[in-house]
Amino acid sequence: MKKPGLTVKVLSGLVLGAIAGLLINLFIPGYFDALNSYLFVPLGQVFLSLINMLVVPLVLFSIILGTAGLGDPAKLGRIGIKTVAYFLATTTIAIVIGLSLAAVIQPGLAGDFDLSSAEFEAEKAPSVGDTLLNMIPINPIAALGEGNMLQIIFFAVFIGLALTALGEKTEGLVRLIEQGNDVMMYLVGIVMKFAPYGTFGLIATAVGSQGLSAMKAMGSYMLVIVAALFIHAIFTYGGTIKFLAKKSPVWFFKNFAPAMSVGFSTSSSTATLPISMEVAQEKLGVSKSVSSFVQPLGATINMDGTAIMQGVATMFIAQAYGIELSTMDLLTVVLTAVLASIGTAGVPGVGLIMLAMVLGSVGLPPAGIGLVIGIDRLLDMTRTAINISGDAACAVYVAETEKKRDLRTEKINV
Repeated sequence: MKKPGLTVKVLSGLVLGAIAGLLINLFIPGYFDALNSYLFVPLGQVFLSLINMLVVPLVLFSIILGTAGLGDPAKLGRIGIKTVAYFLATTTIAIVIGLSLAAVIQPGLAGDFDLSSAEFEAEKAPSVGDTLLNMIPINPIAALGEGNMLQIIFFAVFIGLALTALGEKTEGLVRLIEQGNDVMMYLVGIVMKFAPYGTFGLIATAVGSQGLSAMKAMGSYMLVIVAALFIHAIFTYGGTIKFLAKKSPVWFFKNFAPAMSVGFSTSSSTATLPISMEVAQEKLGVSKSVSSFVQPLGATINMDGTAIMQGVATMFIAQAYGIELSTMDLLTVVLTAVLASIGTAGVPGVGLIMLAMVLGSVGLPPAGIGLVIGIDRLLDMTRTAINISGDAACAVYVAETEKKRDLRTEKINV
């Protein structure tokens, strides 16, 4: 009898965790805190700690090898431009979808919301200019210790370019980095064996702490966001795979499902990065050089799922407060959200910080975030699954276009 694969195991853990959390919340809520403290949280946190442990060395090794593997700096620039252009375009599409659905369904008019209890202290996010300047690490070792992804990526790209330029002189160092990368990927495989149990714990905690009452109160808001995420995944990413990469969208989502499941349970693109890269390379056939460059960058600056939340939440809060947004306001929301996706890269609680920036840009009270913060944890899981899918779709698209370019070059040379 064939053993169930990783996808089945992770999805089983996800479903069982949701069922367990919901049943405990409904029938024995008094026992939830004890079960959560001694069972669910330890299972989830052990899994998160294991994969977070691998993120920094994996990103460092993989981007160095990816940059060195591309060889030609012009090729790196070409791939970089395609990647960033794709991320900006899909983020724009995502927020337009979110705004459009919220304008049609009007979730902010679905019930009476207690605006007096809406409280949220907005943190100040760095500007896009500051973020670009802060990409250059003053101390690369400190950047590695702090897990500052943009600085790690910048430093790793420089190392990769130097290895390419020095060629044979640094063959030994390249082999050492390749071996380090192999060790990291081997450890990812080991950690993934614990993924079903970690997923169970994380989902049980999220669902058990929220329960049906919170979900019913914000049902319309949740429905709009989930619908927008689904539309974006099917049409934007499915269209990318179908028309740009010339592959089957069904093949893409079926093979990327294990990473999406882990992203759903962890609510962190960065934490899911080791798994999403492994799946892209092993299941989707993306070359290591392209995967190693595109996916870590995407995990840092590509936030389509979060952009959808910005659009829906902005419309929801405006409707709840009875404020009508003009066409110019809506265009401002789109522009601010796209720029904020870069400007707040790597900042903890990035989704709510971005939302505070967007609300401020059109004169809406940031305190309105208090209306949506209660169920943000559940929605964060769904948008993370979409975020990492966008990174993978971009990697497949870039990899396929580079393959075709290489083939054309070979024919010309022959």
